[in-house]
Amino acid sequence: MLSAQPEQGRTALRGLRRVSLTQWIIVAAVAGIAIGILFPAFAVKLDPLSQIFLRMIKSLIVPLIFSTLVVGIAGHGDDMKKVGRLAVRSLVYFEVVTTAALIIGLVAVNVIKPGLGVSLGAATTATGTELASHPVTFSGVLEHMVPQSFFDAAAHNEVLQIVFFAIIFAVALTRQKGDNKTRMLNFCASLSDLMFKFTEIVMAYAPIGIGAALAVTVGHSGIGVLLGLGKLVLTLYGALIAFALLVLLPIALSARIPLRAFLRAIREPALIAFSTASSEAALPLAMERMEQMGVPARIVAFVMPTGYSFNLDGSALYLAVASVFAAQAGGIHMTIGQQIVMMLTLMLTSKGVAAVPRAALVILSGALAMFGLPLQAVAVILGVDAFMDMARTTINLIGNCMASAVMARWEGELAPEGEVKPVAA
Repeated sequence: MLSAQPEQGRTALRGLRRVSLTQWIIVAAVAGIAIGILFPAFAVKLDPLSQIFLRMIKSLIVPLIFSTLVVGIAGHGDDMKKVGRLAVRSLVYFEVVTTAALIIGLVAVNVIKPGLGVSLGAATTATGTELASHPVTFSGVLEHMVPQSFFDAAAHNEVLQIVFFAIIFAVALTRQKGDNKTRMLNFCASLSDLMFKFTEIVMAYAPIGIGAALAVTVGHSGIGVLLGLGKLVLTLYGALIAFALLVLLPIALSARIPLRAFLRAIREPALIAFSTASSEAALPLAMERMEQMGVPARIVAFVMPTGYSFNLDGSALYLAVASVFAAQAGGIHMTIGQQIVMMLTLMLTSKGVAAVPRAALVILSGALAMFGLPLQAVAVILGVDAFMDMARTTINLIGNCMASAVMARWEGELAPEGEVKPVAA
């Protein structure tokens, strides 16, 4: 009888080990939402558990991106034409897909009109004014791309600056000959492998961090806040789904991307992006999964970090919906021509926005101030922004994963499905 108990314990332990990371994340997410609803005061106190996870993720982003990008460029010969071709193709792709996202958002908000009937009377302009006081300009983005110091960029997790520095570093390394080049490449290759192992360790903590993040979100905002602005939230979610089906899916089919392998690859990163509302949190695992799917490391290392500054499809669509929502709630009629001008402005000013929670609100506030729309709308949107941020961040992630696979196909370097490394179930 006593001997049976240890055996039962070992069986239970083996059963727990067979539970995949995806399943643990789903369990933790449900538990987090339940805690947020039932014990909101306690749920808010779980924020440190969520912040620990985000901090661990952020600590590995810079060495991971730097090492993989240097190896990807300098480790494949001296053909800089391939790097230039990849850069041009990526930027053109980003612009086309982002434009499609803006158009879908514009159509959705004009058809559904979620702002009609929403009162801005009790809202304050203080939040919007504060955010609008930090305008983002295209020239500012170009200047911000170039780091004054690698260490300053690393300390602040400025992904685009790290990418810029890593590309110049890799190009310089291709011009280096002999043992110095070999030693540096070996160091970066070892660092890259090590950081992927680091990612695996951090992911073991992911269910705790994700459950805590959802508990804090629900505990702080409450489910009730969704009822008042449910039409806006549903408009955004519906538009994002439409974007995935009408834009990303046809792109995947035309580029002959293996959909089952792609969905397996993005499953866990997408769950992390949705629950934490941070693309940074999902970036390391997403890069690893796309490599496992058969996308070469050099393409993953270039396209995905760059995409988080130039290919924020979900954020672009959100900006289209939120800006016209503000006009509708304020009783301001905007012609289609005015809306198109505003979308073109958003298309430029949204470039270089950090893929972190609430960053899009800065762009939104600046756009509202620029076009004379009520800044009170920002305070109203803040009530449900956490829920909308989850969805737009997930689409940002999926869009960038798709971009890396498409670039690999266009470069003729996407591994056949039979040669793909297995992704953990």
